[in-house]
Amino acid sequence: MLTRKQHELLMFIDRHLRATGFSPSFEEMKEALRLKSKSGIHRLITALEERGFLKRRAHRARALEVLRLPENVSPRRADPAPVATPAAPPAAPAFTPNVIRGNFAPGLAGVQKTANDATAVSLPLYGRIAAGMPIEALRDSTAMVEVPAALLAGGEHYALEVAGDSMMEAGILDGDTVIIRRGDTAENGSIVVALVDEAEVTLKRLRRRGNSVALEPANRAYETRIFGPDRVRVQGRLIGLLRKY
Repeated sequence: MLTRKQHELLMFIDRHLRATGFSPSFEEMKEALRLKSKSGIHRLITALEERGFLKRRAHRARALEVLRLPENVSPRRADPAPVATPAAPPAAPAFTPNVIRGNFAPGLAGVQKTANDATAVSLPLYGRIAAGMPIEALRDSTAMVEVPAALLAGGEHYALEVAGDSMMEAGILDGDTVIIRRGDTAENGSIVVALVDEAEVTLKRLRRRGNSVALEPANRAYETRIFGPDRVRVQGRLIGLLRKY
């Protein structure tokens, strides 16, 4: 499954290739996806390459090849002959967002199994969250996980599966399920779900340093990343962890 931004970029590149015969520039891709920097485009292209949707032709500038489209996209018809000049970037395709944003819809709190049985609570499980480099946390409203009610206090909660090892020294391992209490504030030093640049979600320890926000890993092999205060939004705080053996 692709994230919303990955899907938008793949479809934009595909349309541009069919209309012009060559791939768009990084500046054109940045403007089409309304991103602030080209580094976000580099990350998206790398992710699409790793998933087998795109291929970069070696030693050629602006040479991207679309290998395949998502399963929910109809097969392409025969392409018209390439035109000499590039078309204006088309509007982004209609696509239902599937990422966790800053404000969650109401009703995400855990639901008790029965009125008389509060020993277990079912929480929505929102895909995999990177405990290494940030990725978008995919939202899958059909997946649920049962959590001991004793782990939960007041407020709304959700669960995420951890991908990566950058929080291993805090006891959070690849494949663990973390329980998150929804909220947009957290104490200094808390482990939080952080939304970076309105596009990427990661699990890290939050440190405020003057006017900056630091997202610290718990693995000396990874570096602390520092952002301006307007680039990071807290989406919840870690309160528990489940592990299967």
